Amino acid sequence: MGSGSIRRSAGALFRGVLSAAGAKPGTFSDVPTTFCASTASTDPSAATTATTALASGAAGNAGRTVRNGFPVRTVAALAASGLLATPLLAGTAYADPKTPAPPRKMSQIGGDRLGTPGVQVAPRPGAPKLPGPDALTARSWIVSDAASGKVLAAKNPHWKLAPASTLKMLFADTVMPKFPKNQKYTVKPTDLAGMGAGSSLVGIKENLTYTVHDLWLGVFLRSGNDAVHTLSAMNGGTEATVAEMQKHAKELNANDTHVVTPDGYDAPGQVSSAYDLSLFARSGLHNADFREYCSTASAQFPGDKGKDGKRATFGIQNTNRLLSGDYDIKPYPGIAGVKNGSTTNAGSTFTGVAQRGDRKLLVTVMNPEKKEHNEAYKEAAKLLDWGFAAADKVEPVGRLVGPRSEDDGTGAAKGGKNGHGNTQAALNSTDSSAGAWTALGITGGALVLLGVVAMAVHRRWPLPELVRGRRPRK
Repeated sequence: MGSGSIRRSAGALFRGVLSAAGAKPGTFSDVPTTFCASTASTDPSAATTATTALASGAAGNAGRTVRNGFPVRTVAALAASGLLATPLLAGTAYADPKTPAPPRKMSQIGGDRLGTPGVQVAPRPGAPKLPGPDALTARSWIVSDAASGKVLAAKNPHWKLAPASTLKMLFADTVMPKFPKNQKYTVKPTDLAGMGAGSSLVGIKENLTYTVHDLWLGVFLRSGNDAVHTLSAMNGGTEATVAEMQKHAKELNANDTHVVTPDGYDAPGQVSSAYDLSLFARSGLHNADFREYCSTASAQFPGDKGKDGKRATFGIQNTNRLLSGDYDIKPYPGIAGVKNGSTTNAGSTFTGVAQRGDRKLLVTVMNPEKKEHNEAYKEAAKLLDWGFAAADKVEPVGRLVGPRSEDDGTGAAKGGKNGHGNTQAALNSTDSSAGAWTALGITGGALVLLGVVAMAVHRRWPLPELVRGRRPRK
C-alpha cells in the first residue's frame, strides 16, 4: 500500500471477507478497511524487544487476529438484520504458552495495593463474589467509580502493556480542545504517510475536505488511523503530537505510559496500563465533544465527489461492541463509550464507562488470555455487572488520582490542600456549568449526518467537573 494513498477495499462484513455483491455506498458493508495477515507473536513484551508486528503487517487496531492469521470483524447492524445467517469465523480459542508474569514491583500511584501483583479486592460481608480466573482472563484489569475515582477491584492495574487503539483516548484528550468541530481541512497526501501496515481506516482520501467533526467520528467509531494522522498533521505533525501526548500523560499522573505513535499502533517501547487508560477516559469525559464521539453508535461519513460535484456518504459503525452490539453480544445497558483496540502485541484492549441509576463505573481490560470472539467486551461486562452489585459492599483498594497540578499520586495534599477532598467537593457540586455526560440508548442507534447528531434515545448524566477549576488547555 502506498504511503500517500488509501485504497478502499471491498468493504467487508468481516475483515478479509468480501462483502455482498452490489453493496452501495451508505451501507455498513461499504465501510473502507484494509486486508492483512499476521503470524507475529501475541506476546506484548515483544513491543519493547522487537519490531515483528511492524515488519509483518500487524493486524489493524480495530480488528482482531486469530491464530491462523486471518483478521475477523463483524458488523452488528448486518447481523441483526439477518444478513449473517450463521456466526461465521467466530474466532479460535487458544492459550499462549509464553504468557509473561507481571512485574513483582509496579507503580503505587493511587495506593499501595495497586502496585501488588494479582487480584486486589476487599469485600465486606454480603459482597458479591468477584468472577473467578476462568471468567476474567485478562492480564490486567481495573474497575472503578468514575465519579469518586475509588477503585473497587483490580488485577495488575499498573502492568505496562501495549495499549493498541485505547491510546487514542489520550490523543483525543490532548488534541480535541485545539480545533473547533466545524473547522474544515483539506487532506494532503503527506498527511497519510507513515501509517502502519494493516492500520484500521475510516476512508480518508487525499485532496478531499473534511470537518474536524468528521475526523473525530472517524477516530472513535472506526478507530481510523488515517483520521488520527490527519488531525496530527493539523496539530503540527506526528512528532509534535506524540510529545504533547507524553506531556499530557505526565500531567495526568499516568506514569506507566510511554507514547511512540499517536494512534496506538504497535511500536517498540509503546506501553500504557489499565490504570492509565482509566485516567485518560476519566479526563476525556470532561469534554462534551469527547462524550459525544465516544458514545455515538453509528454515523454517515463523507465519501467521494460524484459527477454532479456532491459528496456521497457511507455508513460507519462504532467498533465498541458493548455500544453497537454484535451477533454474540448485546449492547451493555447504560454504556456510553469509551474506546476499544486490538493489535498483535496488545491483544484486545477496552476501556468502557456505563451508568446504572446514579452510579457511573469505569472499566479497563487488557489482553484476555482467552482468545474467543469479543472476549475483552465479555470480561468488561462481567466486571461492570460485579461493580454495580458490589459498589457499596467493598472497601476501595485504591483510587484514580487527579492531575499532577493538585495531586502527587500518593494522596498527600499539595500546597496545604487536600486534592482528593477538593475533587470530591466538586463532585458534590450541582453547578450547571460543569456539564453533563450523555448515555445513548442503542436500540434505535445514533445517527450522525455530517455534523448533525440525531440521537434515538438518550439520558442526561449530570456530572460536575471531576477536577475543580480545570481550565481549557491552550
